[in-house]
Amino acid sequence: MLAAMSASSLPSRSPGDACARSSGDACPGALRLHRADDGALARIRIPGGVLTPHQAEALGRAAERFGDGELHLTSRGNVQLRGLAPDCGVELAGMLSGAGLLPSEPHERVRNVVASPLSGLDGLGAVDVRPWLTELDRILCGNDRATALSGRFLFALDDGRGDVDALGADLTLIGRAGGSALLRIGERDAVLRVPAPDGPRAAIVAAEAFLDAARETGAWRVKDLPHDATAALPADVVRRLGQAGITGAPESRPRPSEARPPVPGRVPGSRSEAALSVGVPLGRLDRAQWRLLAGAGGLRLTPWRGAVVTGIAPHRADGLLSELAGAGLITGPGSPWAGVGACIGQPGCAKSLADVRAEAGAAVGPAGRLPVYWSGCERRCGHPHGEWIDVVATPGGHRISHVRGDRNTEAATVLDNDPVVLAATVAAARGART
Repeated sequence: MLAAMSASSLPSRSPGDACARSSGDACPGALRLHRADDGALARIRIPGGVLTPHQAEALGRAAERFGDGELHLTSRGNVQLRGLAPDCGVELAGMLSGAGLLPSEPHERVRNVVASPLSGLDGLGAVDVRPWLTELDRILCGNDRATALSGRFLFALDDGRGDVDALGADLTLIGRAGGSALLRIGERDAVLRVPAPDGPRAAIVAAEAFLDAARETGAWRVKDLPHDATAALPADVVRRLGQAGITGAPESRPRPSEARPPVPGRVPGSRSEAALSVGVPLGRLDRAQWRLLAGAGGLRLTPWRGAVVTGIAPHRADGLLSELAGAGLITGPGSPWAGVGACIGQPGCAKSLADVRAEAGAAVGPAGRLPVYWSGCERRCGHPHGEWIDVVATPGGHRISHVRGDRNTEAATVLDNDPVVLAATVAAARGART
């Protein structure tokens, strides 16, 4: 049975609703494991999603030795290991540290950095953000105050193409031609122009300003600050930048409304070495898939639960792409899995009301115009940004909403959970044009 609902009648939280600290930061990490229904969970922060073959191999060994053997990609280009024994923490940390994945234990949960995954590969960005990424992580791990940031606070490094600028990070550096960069604070259209070489240092100055602004309110993220504190933050950052010897000038730049992932397939523009972009169905990689990726070249995990493989000899690219397709990965834009995402759902999460990954798989059909994300409860863990179809399991059925800019704008509910009706309703919503 299908029942229509207006946006104003939705009883749920909006996906973009802010929250403040009511208790300690419980975000899992590599050293602080989270207890889930399928065992302990570790979240390994990987700034920019960049992994060497050695690091990727170490993560695969860790998943096989301590967990369920699978690697789960997150919406921040990080990796989660699931099904861990609760007493494996010391051995796991040693393995990760030996691979260079824990450069600073006090900072391991605050190394949340996404970066344009095709930067320096296809020639489309204004700058190559890789030097920024290296410098930001170095400064972040050397800053004692940064350990007070929550595990949810997010930095983004956009090479100018607008992909990760659309992800709603707390602090976003945006590349510009001519030696300057823009620093976006929160999701505001007002940004600060800074010298490009000073960009990473400016981002840390802004993070310290946020920490002072959040001291009284307990805000986790910039969007959680009260309106007056948010409005005052840019001027405070300009003042602090001046004290640090960095020029910061206000400017205006609208945030892109849509974060576009790399198109699956061979990355255009590469010359001496080839690069491939692949998607990962539901962000879950089994042993064989991860081994194939880890052995193919360098990896850049993306915030869209995919990967870019770099450093491939051009004559190997087409054959490797075929291998990846044969392993079940998304290697072309026409895949029915393109744009389909889901939280972990049952049986891994006690809060979930449904096995949404199985439901998402059962509902897969022709590729839709809009991405779709299936959530087992109202928390919508890992949901995308921009415009998407939101499918949420509720006690009374599945609610299907069309989200624009993190707001539910229209909705319907499949009350009896009939899989055929559910799949048809989701397909219709994904293909709708406005």
